[in-house]
Amino acid sequence: MTTSPLLSVLDVQPAEDAADVFTGPNLPHWRARLFGGQVLGQVAVAAGRTVADDRHLHSLHAYFLRPGDPDVPVAFAVERLRDGRSFSARRVQAIQNGVPILSGIASFQVPAEGLDHAEPAPEVPDPEDLVSDYDLLDRVDHPMARQIGRGRHVEVRRVEPALYAGADPEPRARQSVWFRLDAPLPGDDLLQRGALAYASDLSVLEPVLRRHSLTWVNPGMSVASLDHAMWWHRPARADDWILYVTESPNASGARGLSTGRMYDRRRRLVATVAQEGMVRVP
Repeated sequence: MTTSPLLSVLDVQPAEDAADVFTGPNLPHWRARLFGGQVLGQVAVAAGRTVADDRHLHSLHAYFLRPGDPDVPVAFAVERLRDGRSFSARRVQAIQNGVPILSGIASFQVPAEGLDHAEPAPEVPDPEDLVSDYDLLDRVDHPMARQIGRGRHVEVRRVEPALYAGADPEPRARQSVWFRLDAPLPGDDLLQRGALAYASDLSVLEPVLRRHSLTWVNPGMSVASLDHAMWWHRPARADDWILYVTESPNASGARGLSTGRMYDRRRRLVATVAQEGMVRVP
């Protein structure tokens, strides 16, 4: 059975010469820098490899400090901050060339019963009724746009028009997409949560661009993630369809803020995301 190429990337392994340090390969990226979602997913898995099996990742808060180099291996150094009766906390530094490129703190919890409610999913078409980005990109006559959309190993199907080469005719600050890994991801719950972290960074800032009639290929525009927060609420598989609903409540000071909610096929809320990014326009 074909498995997702993300398995080898997310499945970080212990370093031979240091305790609580992990390494993993890099995915190629269309820009000369690492894709932030890759590092987020690897940080989540590295932290989880140092906690007991009965504790599940429920939150990750991270700052992107420097651009990552796709040609340089990343080391993930985990610091064990606390192991309580129900929660464990870990700090992770993603390090290249001796300096951190991302710093994050992850929290893990033993499953527990308690209050239960969730914001309902919006009414949108099912993924089978939408066009895949892979098909859209075959019709895009822009080399850079094609590079942006390929090589991420995640299939995306959009409710609103794509922003690869043309602006949204309606300048709205919200969007909905379905996504799934383009091949199965075997492994435990931790790898699935790491894969959701990976995918959370693919389109989260697009509502900022959409609101201002921008595309990913606007000349001279610069977009970079600054910080990222994610909360996992319920188990879900990243290799099955996930509805990702995002919106931007604010843009100012050359920064744009987006929030997102992830739902599974049954429309259960499985994760919440927030990210602020630098958005500079000539």
